[in-house]
Amino acid sequence: MAKTIEKPATEEQATAVPASLTFRDLVYTSRTLVVPGTDRTYPVTKHLVVVPESDKEAVAFLKAHSEYAAQEG
Repeated sequence: MAKTIEKPATEEQATAVPASLTFRDLVYTSRTLVVPGTDRTYPVTKHLVVVPESDKEAVAFLKAHSEYAAQEG
């Protein structure tokens, strides 16, 4: 029986994780964000909501809405 040799993740594999953006909810500590015009929802937990960078509608909504602030980092 052959042994499986584990290889460390390469830099390319590490960057394969989809990029996400984090916004701070300035009003509520928890709620469900429903992206207008879509069926997509995102949970707000401990004042934070994380959305994929590829979800252009959600990102545009969060950037335009005064109840959310983009988190640095």
